[in-house]
Amino acid sequence: MTQPELRPNERIDQLYSQDIQIIQSPEVFAFSLDAVLLADFAKLPARAKSQTVDLCAGNGAVGLFMSHQTKGRIAEVELQPRLADMARRSVALNNLADQMTVYQGDLADVNQWIPKDSVDVVTCNPPYFADLPDSQKNPNQYLAIARHEITTTLATVVTTTSGLLKMNGKAYFVHRPDRLLELLTLMDQHRLAPKRVRLVYPKPGKEANMVLVEAIKDGKPGGLRFMAPLTVYDDQGEYQPEVGRLLYG
Repeated sequence: MTQPELRPNERIDQLYSQDIQIIQSPEVFAFSLDAVLLADFAKLPARAKSQTVDLCAGNGAVGLFMSHQTKGRIAEVELQPRLADMARRSVALNNLADQMTVYQGDLADVNQWIPKDSVDVVTCNPPYFADLPDSQKNPNQYLAIARHEITTTLATVVTTTSGLLKMNGKAYFVHRPDRLLELLTLMDQHRLAPKRVRLVYPKPGKEANMVLVEAIKDGKPGGLRFMAPLTVYDDQGEYQPEVGRLLYG
């Protein structure tokens, strides 16, 4: 791997199951389990001429973690310059510059780089919380933007996703269960037919705190499948086997 230049307060973390290294910093939003789960849930075409786009890419985690699935191109779109810079250096660190490109800018402007109706797969781990007047936001602007819809909205994410996808292209989202109905409604309005849903539970006996959704652009109505639930920890606080494999191999 190419040794990158690290900025102050940066470190290199590793997803051991895939031998992927990623530049992180406690000062900005670091990847967490939702990125690993989304990258595993998404199914990318193996062919070299395929195009995948990851929106709200942050420091590049989802795209990096999906890269082993395909010989095709992966584009990452991230608004915040510092995170986009970290993503670019992580791409170089893993010798993936020939496969992956990082675009810094608003996802609503993605068509300046990637044509409409040209993409096979779009993934997105968007901000989970609506930007309401009484919302409690982190004073760290990097974390606030990552968690709250300050610079984009779920409607913009879904609209942009549909616009990028070819007919029968696939979209993959991870979000909070309490916004699942909103997500499904927006997908229905933008030609995205939901096909697979998987709920993620933090531990036995707890409510789900994440949901993974697959949709097909202009897919046939119906046929929605709810996959076996995923529980992250057992009662002793240890990773369940499936999650352990995703993290450590």
